[in-house]
Amino acid sequence: MITILNQHEKPVLFKGVAGTENNQFGFEGGTIVKLDGVYHLFTSEMVGMPMWVKMRLAHWISDDRLHFRRQSTLFESSGNYDGTDPRAAFWSPMPVYDELEGRWSLTYIAYRCAPDAPDRMLINHEGKIWRAVSAVLGEAGIGGPYEDAGILMQPGVDSDPWEGLQGTDSFYPYPVGDSWYAFYGSAHTQKFPIDWWGVGLASAPELAGPWQRCSSINPVLIDDKFVENPMVRQLEDGSYIAWFDGGPEDLGCRGTIGYSLSADGINWSKGNYVWLDSAKMDWQKLMRTPLCFIPEGDGVYTLYYTAMDHSGYGCIGLLDLKLS
Repeated sequence: MITILNQHEKPVLFKGVAGTENNQFGFEGGTIVKLDGVYHLFTSEMVGMPMWVKMRLAHWISDDRLHFRRQSTLFESSGNYDGTDPRAAFWSPMPVYDELEGRWSLTYIAYRCAPDAPDRMLINHEGKIWRAVSAVLGEAGIGGPYEDAGILMQPGVDSDPWEGLQGTDSFYPYPVGDSWYAFYGSAHTQKFPIDWWGVGLASAPELAGPWQRCSSINPVLIDDKFVENPMVRQLEDGSYIAWFDGGPEDLGCRGTIGYSLSADGINWSKGNYVWLDSAKMDWQKLMRTPLCFIPEGDGVYTLYYTAMDHSGYGCIGLLDLKLS
């Protein structure tokens, strides 16, 4: 059972914080890693026009969980809006330490972008999963710089039928035994209305790949309407939990965060939901994406998430959760 111990009533990152001066629309997605007592935020910054196209992948740190300092821009997208650049928009930076290589591996999504057509969504389409590696060896290299090392997954002849024009919209790798698995997402954005955003699994012998879709068990039906950006943590008893963007009411809602459970990291339960107290969330208009599930001891976990405030700016909120 998951219980909310503390629902922080104000975001920890919002417009006006030092480091947000050139960030026009705020934060969306990514993850947070705790290393030697320091919280490392990797996130997508929606820095300019067109919104959701001109992007930066940024690294922030915090010593106390509550106050973050911007460290660097890891990558900046071109912002191209005519559909010709496969790296027009960048999203969802996910650092994972690769024991085999002895360095950090950072995956992120790159999209082509163009104005939406009447019958299809083109603002972010043909998503591909890129991998970058830290130039500095060891765990101390978490802050980069990162150098591109190629594409791990992309739409093509091996795409599953449930995947669509969006391409791959998220990617989160995690180890299971001697192998690696990853949630990835897609949607049929080539038609309106878009009836379902979904996720599937891919697997690889090593973090660097080669990655193959687990087509025989895809899609993973955590929710019948909307699942995006699952991030996975293995729990102390060996089971797994995946937190995801989605809610039972509509395409995301103000007061819920979803999670799925798995005994083996491969077979996942239907979604469960943690309901926030809306009376304490005056700043929050729309829940977006859970970023992490960090153990703090005695069954207590830190969960950060992105959400839009009433001006449409993407902020980062904080929950303290108890797992029993």
